[in-house]
Formats: sequence, structure tokens, C-alpha cells
Amino acid sequence: MSARDAYAAVYGDYAIHDLLVSFFQEYDLFLTPTLATPAYGLWIFGPDQVAGEPVARALELFFTYPFNLSGQPAASVPAGFTHDGLPVGLQIIGRRYDEATVLRASARFEEARPWAGRWPEL
Repeated sequence: MSARDAYAAVYGDYAIHDLLVSFFQEYDLFLTPTLATPAYGLWIFGPDQVAGEPVARALELFFTYPFNLSGQPAASVPAGFTHDGLPVGLQIIGRRYDEATVLRASARFEEARPWAGRWPEL
């Protein structure tokens, strides 16, 4: 069994990887929220429904999951807070092996929207 076959047996086919190769031929970065929902309580892995629809698997809420499988470099940076004061993350994804562009974009975003001194009200 080749490494590609072993990977496919565990994680599925290369559809995500193949889509991203095509995407990154045209774009330098792909930006997404980090999660599909606002933050949730401590010791909760994720809600069992979103907008009234059941969530089949907890990993569906994490937009980080597909990029972990595809080997894309990515960073999650603070992007602000919800109306309720919960943190929101921005995920910055780059071409495979192009960590430098992801780190530069993350630094530029932080310069444009500094967050280190901002905390939600307790």
C-alpha cells in the first residue's frame, strides 16, 4: 500500500487537497472564520445543533479540520467579539509549504486590528 493509499484509507480521498491546489493557483490566501459558531461554554466540545439543524459530527463546526488534513499552513488570529462579548477567530490559510505568507498576513492583520489590549467584559 502506498502512502497515498494509506492516507486515503484513513482520511478519505484527496478531494480537499485537489480543490485547494486549484484554488491556490489563483489566490495567495484563503480566509475563513475559525469556527462555524460563536464560542461555547467550558467543557463543551460543541453544540449539538446550529440554527436549528442537528450537527452530525462535532468536527463539522471547526473550519480548521479540512486544512489539517490537506497539510495547508494556517493560523487562527483574534478578529473581534460577538455582541455577547465572545471571541471570534479569523483563520488565514496559505499554499502548502508557504508558512511565511500566512505568518506575514497574520502579523499585518494584527497591525490593522490590534487585539492584545482588548478583553471581553466579565
